[in-house]
Amino acid sequence: MSSLQFPEGFLWGVATAAAQVEGAALEDGRGLSIWDAFCHLPGKELDVPDVACDQYHRYREDIALMKQLGIQAYRFSFSWSRILPEGTGRINQAGIDYYRRLIDYLKENGIRPCATIYHWDLPYALQLKGGFGNREIIGWYLEYVRVLLDHFGRDIDLWITFNEPIAVYVGYAKGFFAPGLQDEKYARQCLHHLLLCHGEAVKLFRSYDLPGAQIGVTVDVWHHYPLRPEDPRDIALARRSNETEGYGMFLHPLFLGGQSEELKRYLEEKPWALDIRPGDFETIRQPMDFYGLNFYNGLFDRAEDGPQSDSSSGGNFQVSAKPIQYSEALNDVLNMLRDKYRVDIPIIITESGMGQMDEKPDENGVVHDAARIEYLTDILTHLHRGIREGADVRGYFLWSLLDNFEWSAGYKARYGIVRTEYETQRRIIKDSGRWYSRVIADNGL
Repeated sequence: MSSLQFPEGFLWGVATAAAQVEGAALEDGRGLSIWDAFCHLPGKELDVPDVACDQYHRYREDIALMKQLGIQAYRFSFSWSRILPEGTGRINQAGIDYYRRLIDYLKENGIRPCATIYHWDLPYALQLKGGFGNREIIGWYLEYVRVLLDHFGRDIDLWITFNEPIAVYVGYAKGFFAPGLQDEKYARQCLHHLLLCHGEAVKLFRSYDLPGAQIGVTVDVWHHYPLRPEDPRDIALARRSNETEGYGMFLHPLFLGGQSEELKRYLEEKPWALDIRPGDFETIRQPMDFYGLNFYNGLFDRAEDGPQSDSSSGGNFQVSAKPIQYSEALNDVLNMLRDKYRVDIPIIITESGMGQMDEKPDENGVVHDAARIEYLTDILTHLHRGIREGADVRGYFLWSLLDNFEWSAGYKARYGIVRTEYETQRRIIKDSGRWYSRVIADNGL
């Protein structure tokens, strides 16, 4: 018996995303995504996702690994451009067939498929029409969602409309992510349209007869703290990081409605205004079945340095970035979700993990990733405490099953509990993979 037991029925899984693991970028009728275009831009000198982990061809091997480790659920994402190569219109049957094979094989092996509808890989054809900056994206997205629900609605019971919408802001305002633009007004308009897509998708989902199926959204929460709690400049920076460029941009409209006062004041100082129409915020604030929380770490801001963050791989915690590891932030976040945002639906940790930049196997081919095990133990200890104190957390998805294409960090950042040897596509279970397998078997630490 483990000393820290999780509730009976607690769901243990792993997570990936299509653009990060599938590869087969130009095979079987798939269209280009904004990440294909962004990574191949001249002068970018970025790794490319063309092959990644080659899961498109190796999904059976990866599912066998999951079964070996006792993984209960697999959170994957659909590639919009593999389903609809031009973003709308023609359906690519080869793409439908691939996901049918993936889902069926997961279920044959006793693994629950959980689907993310959008994980950052907008079809490039739609970006040429303005992408999320064009309000027509709502109709384009709903067409895509309808195709997925028509084909897979009865095969998947956990649906996520969007993963980490902050990545859209980074891609349109900061230039670090695809499509690589630096236009704050455009970026904030994109976020508004994305939230409308979410709300309309929830309404569409409710129109289907899908007994037992649930829908929610995943928003990452990187809670910023003032490095010097007594310094008003640090306090102001941390508050601004949370409310105007962080989770507050999403959690407030999703759970409370409208915009926070902090964000309103910030936007009023801009020389431009967003196109927000009557009824928009009502559409966004749709009742959901669960909230997907991506949590990696807390961050500490000092006014002289600006916000402490690392956007190179989605902000995920990396040893090389040398942040202060503050897993206790998870308890602060769970309390904040309850007290500030009045989240009264079940929570699922849809991502949590740790990346290493210099991780290598030893002379025997074994990966000893003690730092990752220490980090995950710390996170799960705080999660157990949160549940004990009343947080309704129903599951935990570790990021990630495999070392994969980590966006602008390419293949240098390794997050997997299974090592990917990219030259040969050989998979090697790390010490953390065996550790996680024991956690699942024991339902605790």
